Amino acid sequence: MEIFTDKAATRTHALSLKAQGKRVACVLTMGALHDGHLGLVRKAQTLADAVLVSIFVNPTQFGEQADLDAYPSDTDRDLSMLRAEGVDAVFLPTPDIMYPDGPDTIVNVASLSTILQGAVRPGHFQGVSTVVTKLFNILQPDVTVFGEKDFQQLAMIRKMVRDLDMPVDVQGLPIVREPDGLAMSSRNVRLTPKDRDAARVLSRSLDQAEASTVRDAETLQNLITETIAAEPRADVKSIDICDATTLAPLTGAITHPAVILLSVAFGDVLLIDNRVITP
Repeated sequence: MEIFTDKAATRTHALSLKAQGKRVACVLTMGALHDGHLGLVRKAQTLADAVLVSIFVNPTQFGEQADLDAYPSDTDRDLSMLRAEGVDAVFLPTPDIMYPDGPDTIVNVASLSTILQGAVRPGHFQGVSTVVTKLFNILQPDVTVFGEKDFQQLAMIRKMVRDLDMPVDVQGLPIVREPDGLAMSSRNVRLTPKDRDAARVLSRSLDQAEASTVRDAETLQNLITETIAAEPRADVKSIDICDATTLAPLTGAITHPAVILLSVAFGDVLLIDNRVITP
């Protein structure tokens, strides 16, 4: 497994693979890898001949410096895990390499960047869309795989690729969960034991909504709100029920696939989860 820190060398490697007729996939991460990330790698390996992984904690998508500073990091462990998975190469840049002149040029998916999670975390999705564009330009992928846990992010990247005519096939991977139902996330390691136990309420509320015979947006939202509110350690930031394709908010009877999007803080750790439900 090759490790690159230089943008030009990384791009040259990717182009050399493509010149050999190989299909290239990329998986973009911020490190602190877990089984969810490895699931992305494994799916990418079924879609391409070579998988390139980036590890970069992107500062432009963090609203609070404290959140950026607290983001977990264990690069040696990450590289060992990726080597064991047979990854072809890893791109491991620093902020100075990615933004030598600062984040001056911005990519923004206007219709999706300021709603839902974007309203809770101003500037977050603008930072994501910009860094993903840069990483696509460096890694030159034919296909990429993103987790469906970050549902809005996946929708935004798909729209960005479509709108900007990027030659990248964007694939999604269903949420990978812990045995007790909590969605896997690099942020989970920051939860205190009590908050980690309390966070199970997220998947429990989604299970209840999915199992409900009611398919009315307001009724389901009330059901989820009551379930999460019963957990005193949960600080609800947003509960949204939206069209699963456009992310437009839904009201009344649900007549086509909808996604329930949760954003809930436990202590100083913000967690997200979602579930697609059908009529």
